[in-house]
Amino acid sequence: MSANEVVLPNTGDCLQIIRKSSFKAVPWKNGGGVTHEIIRNPATGDPFQWRMSVAHIDGSGPFSDFSGYRRHMVLLQGQGLTLRFKTGDDCLLREVGDLAQFDGAATPHCDLLGGPCVDLNLMVAESLRAEARVLRLTGKSAMAAPSARALIFSIEAPLWLEWDGGETVKLEPWDLAVVQHGGVLLSAIDPDISACAVFFATINH
Repeated sequence: MSANEVVLPNTGDCLQIIRKSSFKAVPWKNGGGVTHEIIRNPATGDPFQWRMSVAHIDGSGPFSDFSGYRRHMVLLQGQGLTLRFKTGDDCLLREVGDLAQFDGAATPHCDLLGGPCVDLNLMVAESLRAEARVLRLTGKSAMAAPSARALIFSIEAPLWLEWDGGETVKLEPWDLAVVQHGGVLLSAIDPDISACAVFFATINH
């Protein structure tokens, strides 16, 4: 058991917490920047089935080609960016928590709107079924993944995460929780925050 893995009492499942401090810096596939890998499956080697990372975008330029994958991208920091696709379509990410989802083969050109940005990337092989969204939590919110692996990423505020069995852990901003075959209850720690942005995805193998 690693230091980032919590085994829940009285269950055969586990809740894995991956802290921001453990992210691993790796170069972009096209050499144009750096991404900080959070988790990949399988843990080593290519091709991966799915991967989650935080990328620092310091300048405008093209995205890497990830043919065979579906990309889910969320703005985490910065004044925003525009993704310009070869089809002529544009996708604007202006506010923290804005989400774009597109084919990894699309390789859009990224135009920064006002300086460097940071974004969250989940890439999932097309052979898998995945759903992703950004939630704005108010009060307590229940989430369930009865037949899937669920990924919960706190975007901008600390959260309490309570597992089915009653185990409670704290998620700091940019921490990732990976849960399997169960439900969780999320709640904001700071009562003065009207809504907390949380990235939530499920992956079915």
